[in-house]
Amino acid sequence: MALEPDLLLDRRRLKRQLGFWRGALILGAVLGGAALFAGPLPEGAGLGGEHVARLPLNGTITDNRDLVRLVERAGRDPQMRALLVAIDSPGGTVAGGEALHTAIRGVRAAGKPLVAVMGGTAASAGYMVALPAERIFAREATLTGSIGVILQSFEASELMDRLGLRAEALTSGPLKDQPSPFRPLTEQGRASLNAVIQDMQSQFVAMVVAGRNMPEERVRELADGRVMTGRQAVALGLVDAIGGEAEARRWLAEAHNLPTDLRLRDLDPRGTAERVLSMASIGLWEGGIAVLRGQGWWPGQLLPR
Repeated sequence: MALEPDLLLDRRRLKRQLGFWRGALILGAVLGGAALFAGPLPEGAGLGGEHVARLPLNGTITDNRDLVRLVERAGRDPQMRALLVAIDSPGGTVAGGEALHTAIRGVRAAGKPLVAVMGGTAASAGYMVALPAERIFAREATLTGSIGVILQSFEASELMDRLGLRAEALTSGPLKDQPSPFRPLTEQGRASLNAVIQDMQSQFVAMVVAGRNMPEERVRELADGRVMTGRQAVALGLVDAIGGEAEARRWLAEAHNLPTDLRLRDLDPRGTAERVLSMASIGLWEGGIAVLRGQGWWPGQLLPR
């Protein structure tokens, strides 16, 4: 028996609706299971009240406008009693470091206590963003310093000659293609780029002078790009003390009368939905591992025990 066209359309709409609700039900079950296995929210998550904000800066530092705006908002939050900057970064761009340095300095200018803690690495721009802090802590083996600016390029004109290749460049001026991988730097180009590097270096030095209250001559002696350990940096006056977050919290308690058990809350530039989904995925992963472990399945085991 043939079906009427309208009946076929109704059936298709019904199937689409059922598919939608099935998907929603599955998603709800996934999120519910993730919440069940994830346990309680991280300390201070989603709660109001006074707190110490922690700004984790990991990996390469770039010009992150969302993160800068987050720091600026935190500085205006009356519930934020202090800011702890936790750094584990080998550096990044000069502009990215400058933007974060300015935002973090604004938090201190707003009257908020500010402390920085260095992890495994806090070099170059990673050191730059620690400079506004009232007190900087580092581990003895932290790699820090590297006060300097670098511009790298490669030049392959000899290799191209051997391969019989030649690059052509039409430029509006003699410095437009400097540096170029296709021809050596000209003396004019080298001088122009060196002037840019030296200007950026002067900006970096000025941040160290202001942040560490050191004479410019002394800072320039140390601003030769050298990497140093945390212990060496303390001896040179670039870091205040050896320690981690526990020591930083004790210093906040002693210097600013902030209880060491005051709630600690991470500043996270991600949106609410992204954070919830991230927590759900982590909880689901951990829950799945717990189920597999309970059944005797684990990496290296092909069969249940």
